[in-house]
Amino acid sequence: MAIRCRLGEIMKERGLSNKEVVELTGVSRNTITSLASSATKRIDYDTLDAICNGLKITPAEFFEYTPDNK
Repeated sequence: MAIRCRLGEIMKERGLSNKEVVELTGVSRNTITSLASSATKRIDYDTLDAICNGLKITPAEFFEYTPDNK
């Protein structure tokens, strides 16, 4: 199973910089940078809520799930 954060893709699709996402969400620059580059293994519910509200997306749009083929 693979669950992947799509923040970097969403930012690219919308032409948003890290700074703009920080301003829209109130989430720290370090956190946005880590999530956008898929360099983190977890996310806090408050952070997910702030990103979803700021970018007007749902958690389903934020994450991508690919099940294992076993």
